[in-house]
Amino acid sequence: MGQDVLINWAPQETRVAVVEQGAVQEVHLERTLERGLVGNIYLGKVSRVLPGMQSAFIDIGLDRAAFLHVADLMPNIAAKHAAPREKALAESRAADADGAVPQTPARVLSPNPVLPIERQIFEGQALMVQVLKDPIGTKGARLTAQISIAGRLLVFLPQDNHIGVSQKIPPAQREALRQRVQQLVAPQEGQPSGGFILRTNAEDASDQELVEDVAYLRKTWLRIKESATRLPAPAVLHEDLNLMQRVLRDLVGVDTLSIRIDSREQFGQMQAFAREFMPDTLDKLQLYTGERPIFDLFNIDEDIARALGRRVELKSGGYLVIDQTEALTTVDVNTGGFVGARNFDDTVFRTNLEAAQAIARQLRLRNLGGIVIVDFIDMTREEHRDAVLTEFRKQLSRDRVKTMTGGFSQLGLVEMTRKRTRESLAHMLSEPCAACGGKGSVKTPRSVCYDILREILREARAFNPREFRVVASPQVIELFLDEESQHLAGLSDFIGKPISLQSEGRMTQEQYDIVLL
Repeated sequence: MGQDVLINWAPQETRVAVVEQGAVQEVHLERTLERGLVGNIYLGKVSRVLPGMQSAFIDIGLDRAAFLHVADLMPNIAAKHAAPREKALAESRAADADGAVPQTPARVLSPNPVLPIERQIFEGQALMVQVLKDPIGTKGARLTAQISIAGRLLVFLPQDNHIGVSQKIPPAQREALRQRVQQLVAPQEGQPSGGFILRTNAEDASDQELVEDVAYLRKTWLRIKESATRLPAPAVLHEDLNLMQRVLRDLVGVDTLSIRIDSREQFGQMQAFAREFMPDTLDKLQLYTGERPIFDLFNIDEDIARALGRRVELKSGGYLVIDQTEALTTVDVNTGGFVGARNFDDTVFRTNLEAAQAIARQLRLRNLGGIVIVDFIDMTREEHRDAVLTEFRKQLSRDRVKTMTGGFSQLGLVEMTRKRTRESLAHMLSEPCAACGGKGSVKTPRSVCYDILREILREARAFNPREFRVVASPQVIELFLDEESQHLAGLSDFIGKPISLQSEGRMTQEQYDIVLL
């Protein structure tokens, strides 16, 4: 099925939607102020070496000098003979984040260095480094001199010749994949050598896809090295790809019909990037100049708003209820008002079939990862269960993110996993409610009234003020003045102190203060 990619650009935010047959399948967001420095490569200048800490401060052009520990310098001779455990750990870390961009660059973990840091670098030296951690508070960025460049399928290690495979790939397949990659990455004349690590999402990639990723990574490294020879330190040599560039690298495939963007300036930049790194995508780029906002073409903003809700309506009249927790996501399928089939079994079957399609789309749209539990409506016939499961797996197979699905459990539930690649849409666009703290509900005004009465009694036993003043939401104060007035007066008589009330409209229903006067 053909796909269209729509890009809505603004100085503060870039939004990308993947649309298939008029329906939004994926949404990607990137906000300018939230972009970090992790993965960026700099030509830094050593500003200070600290032998006592075996560390150095490196000027990379930021407000604060960045920090480099001796363990993050280039691997020395001893590291070349590192134990298999260290190499395996490096492979695992390199492939930890299988989204478009890893959270941290790959690191080759070496044993204790042979040379102290003061014998390896000196003040004023120009040094190529990569950001491991963003600056936080008063701390500068954390750096490594062990450069790694992430592609869609591979991680390139230009300073190492090791060919590795993510430890998340089953051991039985790992050696065969390593040999396959070894043959594909052999450099031609004029190309840089270096090591590669196959990431988890490359397990089922074709040879052509791997070769294209290798070519992109080597070309990127040549550009970085060329910049390092002509720019004075400190200088930026390579910035991690922005969302629009990752669209060309990660989202565009043979099924992509068009890539439409509504910014002339960004359209030109995407053309330049495509011309240098992904010429096959150049013909698909289009500048959108329509009068209506580009996201209005397919009601994308409405789909995003619905993706933040719990309930998803099905065309048949049934509906889904999706609850996302820290540990897992649950999806409950309900028939709702669907009574169109001849009998109840057919009603349930058709609702579940439609739900299977809708759930797969919602997982992609909301970018839900981790464990997912689906509670389809109970089906009595085995062939109905098999058909629903087959349809569900078919729809999930279209997901660019790796999924694994089990069969129906004894309780009639379907368990599956979807790889986490980035924050879910809900986590990116929303935050816990200030009133309920993320619980989804708040105490009733009467419950809050009784909490206040108990708190006043505790305070009266510990202190001896002239008066207690209750500051609470209008709903709670109104209840104290009406139905709960007798209980409030009774407590005042019991403690022998007056209790006054003050309404505060800015307080939530659960908030209150008891002021001792």
